[in-house]
Amino acid sequence: MRDIYHPPVKRSVEIAGHKTSISLEPLFWDMLQDAAAEARLPLNALVARIDAERIEAERPPGLATAIRLWLAAELAAAEAPQ
Repeated sequence: MRDIYHPPVKRSVEIAGHKTSISLEPLFWDMLQDAAAEARLPLNALVARIDAERIEAERPPGLATAIRLWLAAELAAAEAPQ
């Protein structure tokens, strides 16, 4: 069984030509990679899209939190009855 309680791991991403790092648990990182592959987007492009959405929020969360929330919302939408 995979360790879902593994602590966050710091990883580098590039948003609009700017390198930054995010700390995400491996479970969320794997989900993010899967979402990027499903959308046929480079991982950095999906992160940039999530970043642009979070900046529009009234009280923008940090990038790692925004990624977790985006993944949860995508999962909920996929499980919602059609």
